[in-house]
Amino acid sequence: MVQPKISVCIPSYNRAIVLRELLDSILTQDYDDFEVVIAEDCSPQREEIRHITSSYQLTYPDKIHYFENSHNLGYDGNIRRLFELASGEFLFFMGNDDLMCEGALSKVAAALSRHPNIGVVLRSYAAFDEDPKKITQTFRYFDKELFFPAGAQTISTVYRRSVVIPGLVIHREAALAIATDRFDGILLYQLYLVAEILIEKNAVFLPEITVLYRNGGIPDFGNSPSERGKFTPKVQTPESSLHFIRGMLDIVKYVENKHDYSIFQPILKDIANYSYPLLSIQARQPFFAFVRYGYSLARMGFGRYFLFWCYFLAILSLGVKRVDALVALIKKRLGRTPVLGNVYLGSG
Repeated sequence: MVQPKISVCIPSYNRAIVLRELLDSILTQDYDDFEVVIAEDCSPQREEIRHITSSYQLTYPDKIHYFENSHNLGYDGNIRRLFELASGEFLFFMGNDDLMCEGALSKVAAALSRHPNIGVVLRSYAAFDEDPKKITQTFRYFDKELFFPAGAQTISTVYRRSVVIPGLVIHREAALAIATDRFDGILLYQLYLVAEILIEKNAVFLPEITVLYRNGGIPDFGNSPSERGKFTPKVQTPESSLHFIRGMLDIVKYVENKHDYSIFQPILKDIANYSYPLLSIQARQPFFAFVRYGYSLARMGFGRYFLFWCYFLAILSLGVKRVDALVALIKKRLGRTPVLGNVYLGSG
């Protein structure tokens, strides 16, 4: 069995305080053919990030490749830059404050060997607050490994589930062939890649947890020219959330029109069926600000779907803390996220 070379890619901007922990989780993997590629995007903590990375390069000179962007590309541009800098067949993305689980690269490589023509690996992940040993919530979409053949149904399933980037694996050459700056400033370049790549390539879902997502990170978007005026550094405003969600839908419309694929309505419904995170992220706003935000989402098309209103009214009546606890309890009891609606489950 030929093992693919995997590039573990880190779009770096600040958060130097957790970089050592992240690198340690990657460099202790039981898989040999991988590299770590870091693209630092002109953050105020550049010198500290450079110093930490240099100290690791002394021990792992052939594993760690560190690059500094000459100007601030922003999140989407930096993701695209990593595809240019990496040399692996597949890119395994890590958030700059997240952690890789033991055996993650071996599990991904084994799945790639079991299935043909893979363009995207959809992972499971878990979230923690401060202590990675204390998991607050698990995000496992299905209860077994699933193979998804290329096409509109696969795009409709994988699209929304690829928003959170840590652990997402994407075929490098396929991504380079469709590179564009059209969607810079949305923070969802990976969704564009997923939608385009899965027209011709297949996907696989892994039920094993491969990465740990750190809750509570302060958003650091809005500094680059492409993000300025759309996002506010250190704050998640209702306006920035609405811009993010509009971008999510704009990408789908673009791919649907370009390829004459019927994917917009299935994806809109899938997002609506799982729209609680879209609502809860602004649930601590003052009452009327949250209501205005909810109705703005409804006007985007989510208001056509029953579950969207269930989440909205649950937050208003119970409060976001109680609903958060209920959602976490349901996932824990099931061992996975509930399957809501007519979700395509691939071919086994």
